[in-house]
Amino acid sequence: MTAALVAQGILNQHLIDPEICIRCNTCEATCPVGAITHDDRNYVVRSEQCNGCMDCISPCPTGAIDSWRKVPLARAYPIAEQLLWDELPAELAPEALAPAQDGHEAQAPQDEDLSQAQAVIAAAAATRSPSRGATVPPWSAAHPYTNLYGPRNPATATVVGNLNCTEAGFDSETHHIVLDFGSQPFPVLEGQSIAIIAPGTDAQGRPHVARQYSVASARNGERPGYNNLALTVKRVTQDHQGRPVRGVASNYLCDTAIGDKVQVIGPFGHSFLMPNHPQSHIVMICTGTGSAPMRAMTEWRRRQRKNGAFEGGRLMLFFGARTPQELPYFGPLQSLPRDFIDHNLAFSRVSGQPRRYVQDLMRERAADLAALLRDDNAHFYVCGLHSMEEGVALALRDVAQQAGLDWEQVGARLQREGRLHIETY
Repeated sequence: MTAALVAQGILNQHLIDPEICIRCNTCEATCPVGAITHDDRNYVVRSEQCNGCMDCISPCPTGAIDSWRKVPLARAYPIAEQLLWDELPAELAPEALAPAQDGHEAQAPQDEDLSQAQAVIAAAAATRSPSRGATVPPWSAAHPYTNLYGPRNPATATVVGNLNCTEAGFDSETHHIVLDFGSQPFPVLEGQSIAIIAPGTDAQGRPHVARQYSVASARNGERPGYNNLALTVKRVTQDHQGRPVRGVASNYLCDTAIGDKVQVIGPFGHSFLMPNHPQSHIVMICTGTGSAPMRAMTEWRRRQRKNGAFEGGRLMLFFGARTPQELPYFGPLQSLPRDFIDHNLAFSRVSGQPRRYVQDLMRERAADLAALLRDDNAHFYVCGLHSMEEGVALALRDVAQQAGLDWEQVGARLQREGRLHIETY
């Protein structure tokens, strides 16, 4: 179909809908050929670089990435134009797609041009790593509800809790924020996310874009039986290079007071979900606020264990931060029984101590991880900064190889069966 359109001088251009995109970076992180980029406003697709592999479609939580417009091949929407959009352009009328230009039909691509394009797609496919993570949920996961509320019809939640869940007095500050939805239905599962719309406008006078946050509470609420949920929000005061910057949504949320109203869209996510079958094991690997979905899964298992309603498998946590003071939920985590959760903490900026990262701890626990890689009931979850992804993938590869396992086969199987999930940002 694509080749046929190209032969007619027509491009079915891959675009991203700016109205429902929540700027979660999933598409850019997933794209194997670097065709997706962004500025502080929009995520866009380079038409000349996109190979149509479709890898980015399933992971997108809102479906914004699954947008297409037929345009004349010579007049594809350029990046500079896409970055200025507030909504997708209308479909072109059939006469606008007519092949005639200046009295001549558009020249069809030669066979060798199509062969080269196919070769590019094949080469990209060959370089994909199974460590990218699954796009399907575990077979025993509960059914998720998604996209119940959009940017045009957001839900209104009330702030009923806001506390600093890192040690006070340090530059890094992470808040545990509880939102109550009252009588509005807002069902969420562990591993799903929501997006917050901060009030006001940006420097260009346009409404702020929504920002995505993973849910940090169990499916029956932060307070069991109540229609509420929790978020783990780090107050952003600098970018990844250490330059001063003020995160609009994070500072807005961290500064909210009890009783404030917040506009929420979502929920999002259909694959990063926990297994529910008995004796399922969960390995959680995270840094910073990537702990939010891990806290949700741990809390749901804790409640089930307390009620005697679930014969759970093993919980194993690898959690990294710069210092213990900056580790969200450090105190509550320490109080959990070791026979319930096997937690391993890595700190990279403790004075007088060597830097340690989650992948270092994973290699130290290679024997335990290797046994879980062999177990069909084991599920692996990775969440945190994008910079951690490669180190974790290499650690899993090393653990597998040390145990005599073929990581390419093991990783591909985990991905195919919905047992290796990665969300980095």
